[in-house]
Amino acid sequence: MTDRPTPFPILSATQESRPWLKPALLTVGVLLVLGSATPWLVGPACPKRVVIATGSDMGAYYAFAQKYQPLLKSAGIQLEVRQTAGSVENASLLRDPDSGVSVAIMQGGTAGASTGSNLGSISQQDLADSGIQSLASLFQEPIWVFYRADGPIKRLADLRGKRVAVGAPGSGTRAVALELLADNGMIVENNASDTKILNVLGEVDVPKTTLLCQGTRDASQSLKSGKVDAAFFVVAPTAPVIGELMRDPNIHLLSFDRTLAYKRRHPYLTSVTISEGMLDLEHNLPKEDVELLAPTAVLVARDDLHPALIPLFLKAASQVHEGGGVLEVPREFPSEDHVEYPLNVDAQSYLRSGPSFLYRNLPFSMAAWVDQMKLMLLPLCTLLIPLIKAAPPLYRWRIRSKIYTWYRVLRRMDQARQESERSMGPFIEELQQVERELSEISVPLSYMEEFYNLRWHVAFVLEQLERQQEHRGSLPVEASDNANDADIRNIPKSNRQFSKSSHAA
Repeated sequence: MTDRPTPFPILSATQESRPWLKPALLTVGVLLVLGSATPWLVGPACPKRVVIATGSDMGAYYAFAQKYQPLLKSAGIQLEVRQTAGSVENASLLRDPDSGVSVAIMQGGTAGASTGSNLGSISQQDLADSGIQSLASLFQEPIWVFYRADGPIKRLADLRGKRVAVGAPGSGTRAVALELLADNGMIVENNASDTKILNVLGEVDVPKTTLLCQGTRDASQSLKSGKVDAAFFVVAPTAPVIGELMRDPNIHLLSFDRTLAYKRRHPYLTSVTISEGMLDLEHNLPKEDVELLAPTAVLVARDDLHPALIPLFLKAASQVHEGGGVLEVPREFPSEDHVEYPLNVDAQSYLRSGPSFLYRNLPFSMAAWVDQMKLMLLPLCTLLIPLIKAAPPLYRWRIRSKIYTWYRVLRRMDQARQESERSMGPFIEELQQVERELSEISVPLSYMEEFYNLRWHVAFVLEQLERQQEHRGSLPVEASDNANDADIRNIPKSNRQFSKSSHAA
């Protein structure tokens, strides 16, 4: 019984070397590392729920926040509107990380009161350290000072010795009223209680001024009944209380003089003119032009508010406020002007240039993800540059490796043939299998020269094996053994011809 050589392991030989395996494993490892490090590198994902602090449910802040709700809901963000006592409480909630409040609408001029500083002493450093940033000013809120007709008042200094309602504790009205009274020489402390007796600066014999901390409704009723001589209100011109008081013949509206001086002292203030008949043409209210001071309502947020929410809130604010109002011209707001807290950098860019390319052209959720991932994508792009440069030679090497892998088969087969003293039949079968395998390989046209050289060499070796098989069948054993020692690589080129089978392939 003759020993039959073990068939040559063609497929295992061609798959013995896997040049793609190490790069693939390395790529998977890098992706896993980057995936696990993503939260640390780019921060938390955009929250789906945000709480905004406003004011009374009867006020403009609450009403505007409710208009924001459907606009944010369309982007997948749930906006919870929280009622508060006013701007001072809003600031306290923003500074408290456990309150859950991230955004608020606040009245200009309340930063000093909300930080606990003495009136007029708030510094830019204090504002920067407050943890609160401005997103945009939204609209103007005039300061209305109504007084009873039996006590003529021409300016705020005439309120000395009077009973004055200055707004509820924690409200923006109270903060601004105390600051303006302090400007006119009245000794005002930021920690004034519900009822506070104030002295006139430098005039101890002048009757003391009584301040009552009353909200809008209580102050209006007290003024009508004569329990107070004057009252401060900071509300929109369309508020019902303004129309009621202006139609009362026993109550007059103070027209501010020296408005330029007030604006220079308090940058958050602007001056507005309520022209004759502007509020009510039928009843001609007011009956003459009135000059008022007006702080601006400002959209503010914690300094750690997720960056993706900033363009979303500003987009909602633009849709709600850019149409203007009684005092505002169209597209005047939202604005970066007349804010106290530092303006957020992203908000400033939005107000000056509009939404970025991502938020203009992609859905919010996708734009927010891409915007967040850019912190990772930028360094990854720098890594891609050498990879892109290395791609062409890697591609050439990969294509050629598909071709030259088969030369390993030929070399090992040639070595096994020379060492074998038996029939060449098994080697011929294996080499024919190689030809069939090659017929299924696809390579680019630019590498056809190497590919056809390979097929030529396979056909050449196959032809030599067939000749050697024929010689072994016709020669004695000694001659066959001598023929086995011939190296096919030394056969003259004139003998290297395609076999019929190779031509068919």
